[in-house]
Amino acid sequence: MTAPLPADFYDRPATEVASDLLGCTLHFGQASGLIVETEAYHESEPACHAFGGIRPSTAVLFSGPGTAYVYRSYGIHALVNAVCEPEGVGAAVLIRALAPLTGEAAMLARRGRPSGELTNGPGKLTQALGIGLDQNGSSLTDGALQIRSRSGAAPPMVTGPRIGITKAVDLPWRFAIAGARDVSRPRPPGWR
Repeated sequence: MTAPLPADFYDRPATEVASDLLGCTLHFGQASGLIVETEAYHESEPACHAFGGIRPSTAVLFSGPGTAYVYRSYGIHALVNAVCEPEGVGAAVLIRALAPLTGEAAMLARRGRPSGELTNGPGKLTQALGIGLDQNGSSLTDGALQIRSRSGAAPPMVTGPRIGITKAVDLPWRFAIAGARDVSRPRPPGWR
């Protein structure tokens, strides 16, 4: 089993962290998955929740690197992000998709869907792993929710514009493992 990523891993530009998280693993309880897709967000662009500055709902985005920012999307799904960059800078990486590794039976029970639909989207993966809003502000380095280092070389990667947003849609801040089955749709250019 690999070690959790240290806080200084996240103390870099969100775009660098987003690409370097590909091939790492997200663990929560008895379930885990290989990170196959991410998106970077920064306070300088209007798609980021930190764009308007610190508010009670976004204060975690400005906390120390390696903190989990978990928020409710469209009143339905909890989405998990890794806070990046130095404390005081609002930046994070959204974990968009996973390839299930452990705990698949529990994931199936939570999702009630076929295995190919378990973790191929940010709301799906949190539901499958049982990640809730109570993890907001927790440590990704030594908390119940952890991101652990990859065990081999960096996987082949493709990039493209982020999806599911209406602002700053031109930024190529979406990163995915080329050819990974569980990457969400629409898949980035060059995915195959």
